[in-house]
Amino acid sequence: MDLFSPVQLGELTLPNRVVMAPLTRKRSGDAGIPGDIVVDYYAQRAGTGLIVTEGTFTSHEGRAFDGQPGIVTDEQVTAWRRVTDAVHARGGLIAMQIMHGGRVSHPDITGTDRIVAPSAVAIDATVRTRHGKQPFPVPHALTTDELPAVRDEIVTAATRALEAGMDAVELHAANGYLLHEFLSPTTNQRTDAYGGTPHARTRFVTEVVTAVADAVGPGRVGLRISPAHNIQGALETDPHDVATTYGTLVDALAPLHLAYLSILHADPAGPLTQDLRRRFAGPVVVNSGFTTTTTRDEALALVAHADGDAVAVGRPLIANPDLVDRWRTQAPENTPDPTTFYTDGPQGYTDYPPLAG
Repeated sequence: MDLFSPVQLGELTLPNRVVMAPLTRKRSGDAGIPGDIVVDYYAQRAGTGLIVTEGTFTSHEGRAFDGQPGIVTDEQVTAWRRVTDAVHARGGLIAMQIMHGGRVSHPDITGTDRIVAPSAVAIDATVRTRHGKQPFPVPHALTTDELPAVRDEIVTAATRALEAGMDAVELHAANGYLLHEFLSPTTNQRTDAYGGTPHARTRFVTEVVTAVADAVGPGRVGLRISPAHNIQGALETDPHDVATTYGTLVDALAPLHLAYLSILHADPAGPLTQDLRRRFAGPVVVNSGFTTTTTRDEALALVAHADGDAVAVGRPLIANPDLVDRWRTQAPENTPDPTTFYTDGPQGYTDYPPLAG
C-alpha cells in the first residue's frame, strides 16, 4: 500500500490515505455557527483524503468549550452546508466528528444547569470559561432512564450532519469525553448494567454506534477511540483491562461493518492497536497521538507496513492546507503556531501560505 493511493472506507472512496484528524479550533462563536472563515479553512484542506471536522456538539448540555460548533439548530445545519459545499466544490470529502463533551465542561459554557457523565466524579482540574478559570463541577450521573435520550440526541446529530451534506460521521469515543467516560474505569463507577465489567462499560457506546449506523447507514459511520491515552482524568492504566475493554467493544461492533475505526494510540504498530485492527476486520485509521507530530516518514511507513489503511494527521494540516501535495513532492512545510490554535479570527487559521506555484 502507498500513502498516496486511493482507499475505500465504507461508502467513501478516498483519493489518498491522509485523513485530517479532528482539531479543536474554537472559531464558531457563542452560537456555535460556523462562519466564513470556517468555510475557507475546511475548503483549503480539500486535497486531504478525508477531512474530519473538529468535535461538534450534539446538544447545549454536551458542549465542551466556547467557540465550538454545533449541529443542533437549523442555523447550524445551514452553516455547515456552506462548509460541505465548499469542500465538495474542490473535490474533497468531509466527515463530521459528533461529540458529546460529558463532564469536560461547565455550566458557564453550556448555559445549562448541569453537566452530565456516567458517574458523579469531577475532573481534578480547572476549565477556562468566559468568567475565568473555574474548577470542573461534579457532574450529574446519568440515570439508566436518561441514557436513551442521550443516545437519541447523538443519532439526531448524525442525521443532521448528513442533511448538512457531510459524507460521513465520526463518533467521538476518545480523549475523555462522554462516550470515552463510559469506557474508562475511573470515570465509570456505575453499578448498573452500564458499569463494572469491561463488557458493561462498553454497552452504552455499542448501543450508540449501533443506533447511528441504523439511522444513517454503517458505511458512513466511523468511530474514534483512544485506548490508554490517559487524558482528562479518563485513566486506563491496567493493560489487561484495556485490552479486554476495547477488544470487547470492537468485537461487538465488527458485525456492523462500519466505514472505519480510528485508533489514537502512542504505538500504532504495536500489539494492542494491531489486535484491535484484526478483530475489527475493516478499515482502520491510525494516529500516534498528541505528544508527537506525525511526520511524512512515519505516515509513509505506517501505510507501507500495513499497520493502518490510512493515517490521521493533525498539526501538519493546521499549517499546511496543501499537505498532501507537499508530502507527495517532498516540499518544505510551514511550521504551525500553537499560540493561534485556539484564538479568534483568521491568523494562524486560514493565512498559512500555500506552495508557490
